[in-house]
Amino acid sequence: RVKVLGALAMIDSGELDWKIFAIDCEDPLASELHSMGDLEALLPEVVAGIREWFRWYKLPDGKALNEFGFGGRALSTNEALAVIDETHEAWKKLRSQDDSLAGGLWTGRR
Repeated sequence: RVKVLGALAMIDSGELDWKIFAIDCEDPLASELHSMGDLEALLPEVVAGIREWFRWYKLPDGKALNEFGFGGRALSTNEALAVIDETHEAWKKLRSQDDSLAGGLWTGRR
């Protein structure tokens, strides 16, 4: 089990790619971390480091730097949970369709 803390809205090649921040409920820091604000206060280098890694990680492959929506701001726990719910519903809808309608996306049924 994990506890969701927040999310980043990464723009990768013009497409939205959500990055969810979570902590294992068994982690010793889980009792202290309940939000992105807690994470940034307790471990300020973590969020910035992850954001920069995702910004730069495709550059060695000759791709452009990734950008972030919401001005690079990390979204709150509630916003991240809404993203998870929305994407889960989209995944369930995709899984309910015939594979030929999935547009080449992996549905786990093949």
